[in-house]
Amino acid sequence: MQVMIDGNAVEVEPGTTLLEAIRGSGGQVASLCYDERLDPFGACRVCMVGVEGAPGPLPSCTTLCREGMEISTSDEDALRVARAVVELVLSELPEAPGEHTELAAVAGQLGVTKTRWTGAVHEKDEDLRHPYLAFRHELCISCGRCVRACDEVQGAFALTVTGRGFSSNVAAGVDSGFAESSCVSCGACADTCPTDAITEIRLLDLAIEQNHNGSGG
Repeated sequence: MQVMIDGNAVEVEPGTTLLEAIRGSGGQVASLCYDERLDPFGACRVCMVGVEGAPGPLPSCTTLCREGMEISTSDEDALRVARAVVELVLSELPEAPGEHTELAAVAGQLGVTKTRWTGAVHEKDEDLRHPYLAFRHELCISCGRCVRACDEVQGAFALTVTGRGFSSNVAAGVDSGFAESSCVSCGACADTCPTDAITEIRLLDLAIEQNHNGSGG
């Protein structure tokens, strides 16, 4: 099967998604809810691309290639949607994402340096009850990757999404945190998190120490 990506012919296997085709051919498309180890979810709407003949931008992670498809990763409508999504995500965070995080990389890739929207931001809410994992709820962007990693990679089903809209977040256990949940401490959730909302406690301590030293304290 052949598709056209930014004017270049690319051979793909049936069942290949647009995102797989683009990245497999050396192209770049930003994404937030996608992890190649997990089933495509299509929730974040950051991986949008233009497709000739489509009524609007399409999510590349869940759209399958078709013979003769003409795909544009530089489609202005698609990029406008992606940038707006990232701006909205950033507008809810109480602090800028760490430079090493995937969210920061995505913002940089899309040229998003600030948000046009101001309003409510998530209040600091740390869960440090787990012996190895720290959960900073205020950094959660509800991408669902940690929940799916817990389910699909480990089969522990320790995490779930709660709330809706601005109040949406991820919870572990029955209001008891990681420590009393079915978590097996595999670290899959921390490994896939694009914002450091879930991270290993030793890494969090190291980041705090570096920030402290950098501030001259």
